[in-house]
Formats: sequence, structure tokens, C-alpha cells
Amino acid sequence: MWALAWRNVWRHKGRSLVAGGAVAAVVVFTLVFFGFVSATKTGMVEVLTSESGHLQVTHARAKEAQDFDARLIREAAEVEAALLKALPGAHLRRVLEVPALVSGESRSRGAVVIGVAQDEALAERFGREYLAAGRLPAPGSWDEIALGEALAKALNVELGDPVYVFAPGTEGWGAAAYTLVGLLDFPQSAYEIQAAFLSLEGAQELAAPGAVTRFEVHLDPERGVVTDARIEEARDRAAAALGPDVRVETWREASPDTAAILDLMDPAMVVFSFFIFILAGLLVVNTIYLGLVERIREFGVIIAVGAHRGRVMRMVLAESLVLVLAGTAVGLLVSGLLIASWADGLHFPQLDEVLAEFGFPAVLYPSVTAGQVAITVGYAIVTALAAALWPAWVAGRLEPVEAMRHVA
Repeated sequence: MWALAWRNVWRHKGRSLVAGGAVAAVVVFTLVFFGFVSATKTGMVEVLTSESGHLQVTHARAKEAQDFDARLIREAAEVEAALLKALPGAHLRRVLEVPALVSGESRSRGAVVIGVAQDEALAERFGREYLAAGRLPAPGSWDEIALGEALAKALNVELGDPVYVFAPGTEGWGAAAYTLVGLLDFPQSAYEIQAAFLSLEGAQELAAPGAVTRFEVHLDPERGVVTDARIEEARDRAAAALGPDVRVETWREASPDTAAILDLMDPAMVVFSFFIFILAGLLVVNTIYLGLVERIREFGVIIAVGAHRGRVMRMVLAESLVLVLAGTAVGLLVSGLLIASWADGLHFPQLDEVLAEFGFPAVLYPSVTAGQVAITVGYAIVTALAAALWPAWVAGRLEPVEAMRHVA
């Protein structure tokens, strides 16, 4: 039956090639679409976790607190020691964020002064990604500051100029003068115009001696990726070691809106692909039905000589499956070659700033999973069966005498 179905499909090569080509194109589009969405998801997670860590440790009441003091983790050294004991090998970034007024010689602007202490690996990555000119404040320095380029422009200051910071109502000096040693270029312009960086020690002397507002925990990847299961395990170990006075959150819990968007991508891909396959199915219906109309007399003879009507219907279904599966095989081959050719990543230099503004990675690494391939093939088979149902039903209801009298 399958050989006969293949022969019948090739009776009208042009029409069959159009329908099969449409199926192949849909398969290629679907798998490439899956690959790019997966690459975007992975890249967004990497961007987010590289900036804020896989885990964040804050004061237990930090989210509800309105006052600066209420958000502080005061015994920062003890919390850090407990974290390193619970998560050996993890990279820590200690952060103290201070709302302040930052001023040059002639202009002032509200900003967030951020004191940072981090290990060498994190500091090197931060400088490589964001340092535009000069250098970062030296660890432990009390008189050096780095500004976002937009903030420096707003204050009309350049490298080497004095910068004044006022943080009234805090527990440290409350005001200090610094030398501008670095300019930072952040993807998000809204962040760049309000970010000023000190060493952690400098920020503590300014506003909160011995305290931080959060710890960021960066985990080393295993086999190329830090899985959600590993992040959750690390969260549970850290929470057990630190006690109830602090909150330990995964990046998903710290950024629930972003996590929800990422979680919606997979079902959205599946639904979108379903509608694309419906369009391909319409072409298959047209091809199978036209072939049926042209062979009504043939089907009449087959039924007249004793073939069961169910067999006739299976013949029509088999032709549809042959047509769609041939197109699917071609689509799988082409999409596989395309995705393999992008193994080193795709970069769109002209879109770097736009992508970065919305938290997307600059380089995409498309890939597909076995599950996504299975979904695509499953859609193709369903398309073939659904497209053939009506023509098969028509073929099964043919009356032999009337069918043999039919003139195409």
C-alpha cells in the first residue's frame, strides 16, 4: 500500500512538490524558531545571573522595608563566612546600595551609590563588560568613584575631577569627596544615569559601617550550565545555614516577572507552531482532494471488485502521510544543517544596543532539544492525518456505479 501511495503522490509532481515543500518549509521554520527562542531564553538567564547572581541574600524584611536602615544586613562578615561554608567554591559579590545626591562642581543629581566587593573573577568580568574608560575603584579605597557615562555627562565631570556624594541620615560620614577614576557603559540607559560605584569599604564608611544590603551568589556551571535544580539546592543549603534573619532567593524568586516571561516562551512556541502547521495542512488537503477528484473512477473500480471501503480510506490516508513525511524529512535535514552552521553563535552588531536595552544577549546560540523535534514531527503527522480525513471520508462513501460514470 505504501508503494502505491508513493506512486500516486508522484502522479502530479508539481502539485505534490508544492505541498511537500510547504511542509518542509514549515518544519524548517518551526525548528529554527524553536532554536532561536531557546537561545534567547538561555541568553537572557545568563545575562540576568551574571548581573545579579544565581542567588540573592537580603534582609528578611528588605522587600517590605521603606527605610534604608531596615534593609541592611549588619553582621555582613558573619553572613559571608556562613555562606562560603555552606556553598564552597561559590563566588560572592557583596553590595551596599545607598540612595544619595551625587554632585560635580556645578551640577547635582539623585543617584544610587553602590559599594561593591567581589572576587577577582567577578571583578574582571564586570570590568570587561562595563568599563568604558579609566578603571574601577581599588578594593578598600575610600576616595575613588566610578560613574555611569550618562551620569558623568549629566554632572559635567571627567576622569580626574572631584565628585561629591551626600547621604544624609545614614550611620557613616554622610558626605564625602571622591576622585572620578572610571566611566561605565551599561546597556540600560536608565540604570547608567543613576549608578555610581565605590569600593564596598568606601560605601560602608559613607553610610553603613560593616553592613551590606545584599549578597549575590554566583555558582560555577557544570557541563556548561547551572541548572534550576542546582540553584534550588544551593538556596536550601544557604537558607539552612543562615537562619531566619535573612532571605535567600533564587534568581527566579528575585525577578518573578522575568521568570514568568521566560516560562511562557515554551507554551507560546508550541501554540504558534500549531497554527503554522494548520496553514501547511490546507495545502495538503488541496493536494489530496484534487488527486481524489481525478481518480474517482479508479476508486469506483477498486470498490466494485471487492475492496473494502475502509481500505480505500486507508489508501488516501497513506498518500497524505507519504507526502507530509517526505516533506518533514527534507525539513529536518535542512533545519539540522542550518542550526549546525550556527554552532559558533549568531551576532547582530547593528542590534547590540537595542538587544542589551531589553536584557537580550548580543550573541545567540540556537539549539533544539529532542522534545522539540518530537513535537514538530508529531505536528506533521497530525497534519497529514487531519488533512486526509475529509478526502478519505469522501472516497469511502463513493458508490461504484456513479464513480465509474464520473468524468474528470
